Amino acid sequence: MGLDIKFGVSTWLWTSPFNSDTLSLFPKIKRMGYDFVEIPVEDPSLIDVEKVNEALLKNDLKAMICGAFGPSRDFTNDDPVYHQTSFDYIHACVKVASALGSESVSGPMYSSVGKARLVSPDQKRIEWDRAVVNIRKACVMAEDFGVELAIEPLNRFESDLVNTAEDVMKLIKDIDHPSAKVILDGFHMNIEERDIEKAIISVGDKLVHLQVSENYRGTPGTGETNWGAYKRGLTAINYNKTVSIESFTPDNKELAGAVCMWRPLVPSQDGFAEEGLQFLRKWSQEK
Repeated sequence: MGLDIKFGVSTWLWTSPFNSDTLSLFPKIKRMGYDFVEIPVEDPSLIDVEKVNEALLKNDLKAMICGAFGPSRDFTNDDPVYHQTSFDYIHACVKVASALGSESVSGPMYSSVGKARLVSPDQKRIEWDRAVVNIRKACVMAEDFGVELAIEPLNRFESDLVNTAEDVMKLIKDIDHPSAKVILDGFHMNIEERDIEKAIISVGDKLVHLQVSENYRGTPGTGETNWGAYKRGLTAINYNKTVSIESFTPDNKELAGAVCMWRPLVPSQDGFAEEGLQFLRKWSQEK
């Protein structure tokens, strides 16, 4: 049985940050056969929603919004100033999502990416509780716009708080708000999960988006990823939403440094997107 899903690609595969110039990618993304474009909101002020909506309509694409949670966006920081910065940023992302017809804003919004330390159980509890309280408040804000917040686990090298499907479901339970959902990213899952299929099943109907690449962040189908486990897990939960390719280009030095991409993974970023989609379409329909 095939999966009834839509396919997208992140503009991070080619460039960063997203701005009006990035719209020139939309015709190419559509020609490749994608259904939607994943828009990373690094700086909300760079996004002209009127122009983006026009480009989406012209190219018959839908939008998916994801956040970028750098050092200043940290709900677990001791300083409440960081919390307010995070609220302001998520509010801006939610407004963009609402204006562009995206049902969710996704990302590791509990703390800043790269905050990975060995802390005491007491300190971890303090930071966990801060994340719970603050994301619950953000969920209330997002609900007013009809937008959900999809929380993403990261691997242990990028976060010490939420690494697995089990972790994120515990966080969702503690937040206890209907707008709190989950996004899973295969790159991080390939590092952290003992059983991909069981991890997906454990998230169930909380899963609103799946990001994929290979275990080495390259083109889907060219590495060691257990794609059969992903297919079985998604089939078991009757997943019918979106799957997108998320990877990066080493040409953008700042972004490449943030994700530790020190060399080109493919000869061509266009080839990455085209071949990746071909593989995913075949994978989604295999019995």
